Formats: sequence, C-alpha cells, structure tokens
Amino acid sequence: MEGKASVTICVGGGLDVIDKLSQIMGSNDEYLGRQTASVGCYGVGRIDQRFQYIGIQDCRAAALFYGGPSPCTIGCLGLGTCASVCPFNAIRMRADGLPEIDPEICRGCGRCVDACPQGVISLSRMTERLFHLNKISECLAPCRQKCPAQVNVPIFIRHLLKKNMEAALLTIKERHPFPLIIGRTCPHPCENICRRNLVDGGVAINHLARYLGEWERQMGKHLQISCAQETGRKVAVIGGGPAGLACAYFLRRAGHRPVIYEAMPLLGGLLRYGIPEYRLPQKIVDWEIEGILRLGVEVRTGCALGGNFTLTELEKKGYQAFFLGLGAWVIPKLFIPDESATGILGSLDFLSKVGTSLTDLTQKNVIVVGESNTAMDCARSSIRLGAESVTVICPCERKDMSARIRDVNRALEEGVTICFRMLPVRVVSNNTGGVSGLVCRSSSADGAESIKKNGNVAIDGTITAMNAEMLIVANERKPDLCYLLDPENAKYGFQISPKGTLDAERFSQLAAEPNIFTAGDLHTGRATVVSAVAGGRMAARSIHHFLSEGRIPIPDDIQRKINPKSILKEVRISETVPRIRIGELPVPMRRISFREEVIATIDENQAQFEAKRCLQCGTYCYNKKYRLT
Repeated sequence: MEGKASVTICVGGGLDVIDKLSQIMGSNDEYLGRQTASVGCYGVGRIDQRFQYIGIQDCRAAALFYGGPSPCTIGCLGLGTCASVCPFNAIRMRADGLPEIDPEICRGCGRCVDACPQGVISLSRMTERLFHLNKISECLAPCRQKCPAQVNVPIFIRHLLKKNMEAALLTIKERHPFPLIIGRTCPHPCENICRRNLVDGGVAINHLARYLGEWERQMGKHLQISCAQETGRKVAVIGGGPAGLACAYFLRRAGHRPVIYEAMPLLGGLLRYGIPEYRLPQKIVDWEIEGILRLGVEVRTGCALGGNFTLTELEKKGYQAFFLGLGAWVIPKLFIPDESATGILGSLDFLSKVGTSLTDLTQKNVIVVGESNTAMDCARSSIRLGAESVTVICPCERKDMSARIRDVNRALEEGVTICFRMLPVRVVSNNTGGVSGLVCRSSSADGAESIKKNGNVAIDGTITAMNAEMLIVANERKPDLCYLLDPENAKYGFQISPKGTLDAERFSQLAAEPNIFTAGDLHTGRATVVSAVAGGRMAARSIHHFLSEGRIPIPDDIQRKINPKSILKEVRISETVPRIRIGELPVPMRRISFREEVIATIDENQAQFEAKRCLQCGTYCYNKKYRLT
C-alpha cells in the first residue's frame, strides 16, 4: 500500500500483471523486463566423480555429503531438485541430466536458484543479460574467455546444431550486432584457444557466426530484437564507427534514446571507408547498420564534433550522457626528406578513393610502408588496380607483423613483395615534384623491434633504392585529439594516455566525470573491429547504470585473464575429424576483382558438420563422446 514493493512482486501473474503494476506505480526504471532463470552448466558427469553418490536424490543432500561427488564446484549435480521445487513446471530434466528451462513458462520466482547448491541457475532480466560481464565464478569455456566480445560460443553452437537458427543468432546478438562483419574481420582468438587444436584443429567459430548472419540476410528481414521499456533518457553517441554503432545498439536495447552524430555522409567509420570490398562488401555493412537503426536509433550525418556542434551545445539540448567514438584517422608522417612530393597518400585516403577517383594503377610501381592489416589492404588493392609492381616496406620481421598471418599470405599469393626489416630514409622525386622512388635502409633484428616500438629511428644497414610512382603510408593510425584538448573543453578534464589516445577508466570506459565515456580506436589506438565493438558494449553498460542508478558497478570477480586451470594439456575424444575447408577465390580471379569476396560463406551442411565438432566445453569439462551422424 505504501508503494515500496517491486513491480515484479507478483511472479505468478506473469508479464501482463507486471506491466499493469508498472503503469499503476509509474515505474519506468525498476522494471526493465521480467526475470527468467537460466542454466550455467554444459554437462553432468563429464568429469570423473570423486565417489558414487547413492543417498537421497536431492542436490542439496548430495552437496552436503563431503562436498558432493563432483570435483567441479560450479557444475550441475543432475538430481533434479530445481525441477521438483519449480511451482510452474517450467523446468524439465534432459536425458543428459541437465535441467532445461522453458522461458515462456518461467515466472522468475527464484525457487530453483535458492534450491541449487552449486549456483548453476541464475535469474536475470534482459538488460542484465545484455550487460553481463564474464566472472571467474562461472563456467566459461576457453573460447568464451578469450572472445573480446564475450560471446557464449558453446550455447550458440548448441542452438545451431539443433537447427534453432533464431536462438543461435540471438545468442550472438546479446554480445554484438555484427555477425556478418565480425565473421569477416575478427582474428578469432577463440579458435586459437579451442581445445580441438590439441587433436585435429580448432572449430571454425567465426565461420559459424558468419553463416548465421548470412542465414538472416538471405531471409530478407531482420530478426525481431527485443528492447526494454522506454526510459526517455537521451544519449549522444559521437562517431558512427563500430564502437559507436555497438554502443547505440545496446543503449537502445536497454530502453534509452541514443542519437548518433557522424561527421561522414554515411555510417560505418573504418568499416565503410577503411576495409576493401573484397574483404567486407558494403552491402554487408549497410545490412547490419540497418538492423541497428530499425530499433529506433536516430542519426545525424555530416555533423562533426567541434565543427558543427560542441559538447556544451549538446548538454543544453538535454543529453544526459555522451559517448566519444571518434576513431583514429590520422596517419603520422614518415618525417623523411622530400615527403612533400606528390603521389604520396595516407592509407585511409588511398582506400577511400579506391573504386571512385582511383581506378587504374596500370604501369605504376607502388610502395606501401607499414606492417598492419591496413598495409596489406593497400597492397592487395593496388594489385587489383593493375599496378606493375607492389612492394611493402615492413619495419619488422614477418613473425612480428600486426597483420594477420592469413592476410600476409594472401598478399604474397597475389603478387605483393614484402621487404622485411626495412626503413624508409628518403623520398626520391622527379623534375615535376612527383614521387619517383624511395630510398630504404635495412636493419638488424634488434633494430627492427626498436623501429616498431619507437618509430622511425635510423639504423645502420644496407641502402636500397626502389622505383615508385605512388607511395602509400600505412603507419600506425592516431586519433585527432585537437578538439578535446581545446581550452574551451578544459572543464571536462580529458586525459591523454602515453600512447596519444583518450584515457579512460578500465571496464567503466569513463573518460570524464561524470557522464562522458569512450571506446574504440580513440581510446585504444589502432585495434581490431571486435575490440572496438566490445568496448562500445562496455561503455553502453556503464552509461546504462549511470542513467539508471547513478553509479557504475564492476563485479569483484570479473574475468580479467584466462583461467589457467581451463587450459588442458590433452583432450581425449572418441574420434578425430579435421576442420572443414573454407572455399576461397582462385588467385588469378583475386588479382582482378574487387567485387567478389576472397573467402566464401559456408553452407548449411558445412555448418552442421562443423557445429558437431564443438566439444561443448565448460571451464574444466568437455564432451568426450560424440557422433557425426
């Protein structure tokens, strides 16, 4: 009667009653979706038991008997106590001994949570699931620990294996909205740590996620994505690249009103202006951005911070929090003689012109300076534009390149020459002021490492002169911090990190008290797309808590590094099956085509075959027996 009870107090009434109570009590903040229970264990009895338990068939009794038969303190005991105490019959015990919860029947009463002695079952609302951070107290497969976006890999693959495509894709979209983009750009550390590498090759997780995204796109319509009740709170998301788009996506799903301010004519940032079509088609970028905007995210393109608006002006418009995702678009100069010659382009300037104002490099020799994925993109694009020769000047050894191994290999296959441990020392120009060559100096292995870490420091070595009619500088990208450091913004107290990026608190992503947050390349410097997306989700989590509670909680037991106990020395499985082979465009076709992707999307049969290879790992356990039929 005093209005102090939660709107979720009547669990038996279900969602309709909760909605009515929310309307009567005028509560927009407390109810952000009904609670449902979920199971955090992947298998019963997959670890050798300490003893055979033959006592009372109740998990609580088993746990009291010398701590229970299982050596795993976070694993299900499989005796079904949760199912027996559920008053709504929402839980059934599967044949493998794990409880399965029907979310349509579950009322979130919490009886199962209270009855489980292992903490296997938890209650959460949609927003809590969206912003959940991995904890060391949870059952986490190595792949899930390693994923920058913290995707629940075993669960989405389990759904895929059952051909429940929607559930599989929605599992991914609880952590990021880009299955097609991440499926094409991610360096997939999850696959590198996969336990199947100990026997026959890691599961092709990235290709499975890409397949699910393509399944949705081929349907011609986006899945229905649930959003929490409207809060009416406005958030300015400044920068429409991967970090900003991810931040806006999660804020909208949490019920807030994000508005994206983007300086360029179209959203996407480096997804659109920095990655070639043969690696990431623009139709894919358009499709996945469309999936975000249809949730109700507003956009203002052609609006640059410091040019068209200021933070102070946005504050006056009623924005209650701000996200800065301006990216890193500045390509530092080489600082060598005659660098002002015409025909020298920065990597992003070059890539943005490819296919528009830059369509033909026939009879031209091209030199690319750099060792990143962007350098490989510039080199491979030059090949496709018909360049006579393409040479990459790499300051380090091959093993130390930041470019992915597969992209380096493909560049070499397509005809790119890479000169390792080389440093540019002088541009050669012709009588008209155009670039005609580059003078380089070789370095020792120690010198190469110093160059990569400290910049272009002259190292004694062999001098080499190379002909070139175009020079592309693909050095480390840096953010433009001029506006943030302007005296008019001194009141915000922005701090710059030693590496020249916008500093922020770890995990909270707070860049300036109390309500300015950041992520992506502006904060980290040049990094992967998936890390920018993960940072955008982290920032959205903090903004959500700031707006809803006035504080930003960080779990004490947050997973900060890989649990060493989860890294096994051997895997014993019933049979070994090699990883699927992914189709690739033949080299002759690659050299002339921008429009055709180099790497193909797998088909349904391949996806099912590869999904069956997943061992459904937990922190310590995995499936030792499985069949491919």
